[in-house]
Amino acid sequence: MPRLHVRLSAALLIALCSNIALTLHAQSFRVHIPQDARPLASGGERAAQPGPIDGRLLLLLSNDPSAEPRMQISLGANTQNIFGLTIDGAKPGSVVTVDNSAASYPRPHLSDVSPGAYTVQAVLNLYETFHMADGRVLKLAPDRGEGQHWNIAPGNLYSKPFQITIGANGKPVHDIDIALTEVIPPIAPIPDSEFVRRLRIQSPLLTKFWGRPVYLAATVLIPSGFDQHPDARFPLMLFEDHFDDGFDEFRTTPPDPDLKPDYSERFHLAGYNRIQQQEAYKFYQTWISKDFPRFLVLKIQTANPFYDDSYAVDSANLGPYGEAIETELIPAVETKFRAIGQGWARFLYGGSTGGWEAMAAQVFYPDHYNGAFIACPDPVDFRAYTNIDIYKDANAYFIPGANKQIEQPSMRDYLGHTLITQRGANQYEAALGDHGRSGEQYDIWQAVFSPIGPDGYPASIIDKQTGVIDHTVAQSWHDHYDLTAKLQREWPQLQPKLDGKLHVYVGSDDNYMLNNAVYLLQDFLETANPPAHAEVAYGPRAEHCWNGDPKLPNAYSRLHYETMYVPKIMQRIEQTAPQGADLTSWRY
Repeated sequence: MPRLHVRLSAALLIALCSNIALTLHAQSFRVHIPQDARPLASGGERAAQPGPIDGRLLLLLSNDPSAEPRMQISLGANTQNIFGLTIDGAKPGSVVTVDNSAASYPRPHLSDVSPGAYTVQAVLNLYETFHMADGRVLKLAPDRGEGQHWNIAPGNLYSKPFQITIGANGKPVHDIDIALTEVIPPIAPIPDSEFVRRLRIQSPLLTKFWGRPVYLAATVLIPSGFDQHPDARFPLMLFEDHFDDGFDEFRTTPPDPDLKPDYSERFHLAGYNRIQQQEAYKFYQTWISKDFPRFLVLKIQTANPFYDDSYAVDSANLGPYGEAIETELIPAVETKFRAIGQGWARFLYGGSTGGWEAMAAQVFYPDHYNGAFIACPDPVDFRAYTNIDIYKDANAYFIPGANKQIEQPSMRDYLGHTLITQRGANQYEAALGDHGRSGEQYDIWQAVFSPIGPDGYPASIIDKQTGVIDHTVAQSWHDHYDLTAKLQREWPQLQPKLDGKLHVYVGSDDNYMLNNAVYLLQDFLETANPPAHAEVAYGPRAEHCWNGDPKLPNAYSRLHYETMYVPKIMQRIEQTAPQGADLTSWRY
């Protein structure tokens, strides 16, 4: 017994010493909320008077002096360090301490930052209080015209970056003071031009859901001669995309001869900015050419408190975006810009998020559109939620083995090298926001597809700490948003409305493994009875986001969405337009 007592005392002493060592090596920062800090009022505007502040406080540490730390956080290998915590009702003039309790990425904890010289900066992503129509009270970051990017969102507070050294003389840093002295300015509206015009409307459906005014916006590329042919009515091409209030791929002037060439890490191309300008000018020349068909190209802006895009469907957490787009926004666009306004003269295309939206809109509203060109779509079958089967897998982060766990990739290159793991991608989101408020990819899928959770926020499909999958939530996803499952369930009713309308393209080496879900979709489409007459094609060795061009690499084909599907669209119009349809007024 005495010997046992001695051993327990020694173990206790070791544990105490370990805790002391951890404390000594931990870092801490004191972030000062300004005395005149103003919260967000309804609509994302800053309140007139100072008041309690809600939001996500983000501490950033960078060992790359080339840019501000707030511009260096990403999923990539070169990301810098971020540490986040939520503040709720912080008083102006108060101080918030960021320490090891903060959620962190890519380090496990703030104390794990390596010794060295760093640039430090803090950003406060402000939240607004939403009083929802169903009685929920949520605190979220509204979009303020920037497309849900916390580092450039107007009204957000941030500090001027400054240099520190961690581990100088073998010691950590304690209670470094950071003042949020700067405010991100508003974004100036973009004026209309000869070819690019805009429309913004308040949505009654979404306003009712959110309990405050909600607006939908549209950017329209109009055809050459639009103003000179007032009696012409035009087909409409809905270009599904992320938040995008312009047409950067359309340029009316030759490339800038003084443009300094950049380097594209994604495409391994020098001077890619010059290539983009050259292709944009070529597109303009095609657009105004005599024999090119005249039609409208529509991009919609549906950024919301969870992401830069709504996914164009009705959702328990986001509201009735599908109905609002179909019954409010598109009719307003077609009226103002003289569209034909009938299903045979509407088409969809897009890639990635836009690819999923193009398919979803065609499937959920089959009579509204005459074809969807679906490139590199987000998971269209949740048996392959990237590389996760949310119905059968117990954990999203690893494959369990007899004596080990194999970490799962979330992103890869075309040679199969893992660029980030599922665990790492979700760690990144957890640092940016809790309750699904990161504004990033897994959280928006969850917000769109999940039912409302017990806390009023989206029900979690994956536990971000452990990777455990909630199969009750997964069943809800299956019953409402698994597009392959919907086709299988409703094919007798949908086939006559979708016959020949689905065109799916994806690279066989998609970075996010989105080809996996397309394989499963193809299995159904090729055996469907009655036949689907669908098109499915794969780009050999092609990464994200291959869109069906077998002759050009992604770096070029991604700049050609508005023109590459036109021959198939024109053929479809000729084959399916009803008797007496207007096939001439827009072919001037």
